[in-house]
Amino acid sequence: MQTSEPAIELKDVHLTLGSGASRVHVLKGVSLSIDAGQSVGVVGPSGSGKSTLLMVMAGLERIDEGKLSLAGEDFSNLNEDQLAAFRGRNIGIVFQSFHLIPNMTALENVAVPLELAGRDDAFERAELELEAVGLKNRLTHYPAQMSGGEQQRVAMARALAPQPKILIADEPTGNLDETTGAQIADLLFEEQKQRGMTLVLVTHDRTLAARCENVLQVRSGEIISRDKDAKPDNTPKVLTKVAI
Repeated sequence: MQTSEPAIELKDVHLTLGSGASRVHVLKGVSLSIDAGQSVGVVGPSGSGKSTLLMVMAGLERIDEGKLSLAGEDFSNLNEDQLAAFRGRNIGIVFQSFHLIPNMTALENVAVPLELAGRDDAFERAELELEAVGLKNRLTHYPAQMSGGEQQRVAMARALAPQPKILIADEPTGNLDETTGAQIADLLFEEQKQRGMTLVLVTHDRTLAARCENVLQVRSGEIISRDKDAKPDNTPKVLTKVAI
C-alpha cells in the first residue's frame, strides 16, 4: 500500500569511516527517497559503499552529515536506546551470514528477540513465522542440524517476526548454491509482496536485483542511476539525488 510519506529518505548523507591515514569518505552526499511497499535492488562493485548504505538505511550506522528518515522518523532526533527500539519494531534485517545462535533451536532463535522486545506472544509468533517460511517441521532443530537454505529461512523468519515495515537484505543468497538461492529469493519477494513491506536488497547478482521494481548502482560512495532494463553499454549518469 502506497503512502505519501517515503519509507526511507536520505538527504545529502555523508559518512566517513576509520581514522588518520585510513580514514575513508564512504558515502558522499547521497540523497534518495524510497516509497512504502517498494522493492529496490542495490548493486555495485566491492568497496563501492553499497553495504554501508544499507547499514545506514537499517539504522546500524550513524551518519556524519545530512538527514535520515525511516517510516517518517527523523533518526537525528533519536538516542541509541530509542534507535534500537525503533529498529526492533520497524526494520527486519537478513544478512549473507545467517547469524543464528548455535545453542538455540530454530524456534528459540526467532522467539528470543521478540521476548527481549517485550512481546508476550513471542513463541506463538515465532512458530507462525517459521511455518510461513516452510519450516513447520524443523522448530526444534539446531542450526548445525539444518542446511544452509534452512538456516537462511530461520533468519528470514526472525527478520519477519516483528512484522517490520522495512526489510533490509544484504546478499541473502550469497552463501547458498544456485537452486537454494533461487528458492530463498522467491520466498523473499513473496513475503515482501504479501506483507506490503519496503524491501531494500544489496546483491552482486544482477538477475536477482532486476526482480526489484527499481535498481540503484553505487560507485565510489555515490548513487548511479540507471533503469534496470537499460543495455549494458549505456553509460549511467552519476547523481547526487535520486528519487525512485
